[in-house]
Amino acid sequence: MRRRKGREIALQILYQKEIAQIPIKEAIKNYKEHFNVKNEEAFKFGEELANGVAENLNFIDEIIKKYTPSWPLERLNLTDKNILRLAIYEMFFRPDIPEIVSINEAIELSKLYGTDDSPAFINGVLDSIYKKEIKR
Repeated sequence: MRRRKGREIALQILYQKEIAQIPIKEAIKNYKEHFNVKNEEAFKFGEELANGVAENLNFIDEIIKKYTPSWPLERLNLTDKNILRLAIYEMFFRPDIPEIVSINEAIELSKLYGTDDSPAFINGVLDSIYKKEIKR
């Protein structure tokens, strides 16, 4: 549960960063100041993920663009986009997390925070990335 909560925290931090157009460090600081962080391990994991996404954003966004050609990045639902960013970061940069776990966790996040169409969209994009970029 620590990791699932950490992913939720990371999603909220990334969402805030994009909405407010602020640096990731400021978004993390704001999160910690305004939310009662009860689980330090979950927060630490979420912070690691958010920083990892921010540090690799160009690479991650290029992958998203490649696998969503009908949807320009700026037209993607903000929540879906950041869920994809988290999962892609994990898939490419976190060898300690199996890719299938990253995909399943992204689908679960999309059920909680996305639209009715989000789980199928997230699953389709991440499944394609996994099959064409990772599984080879």
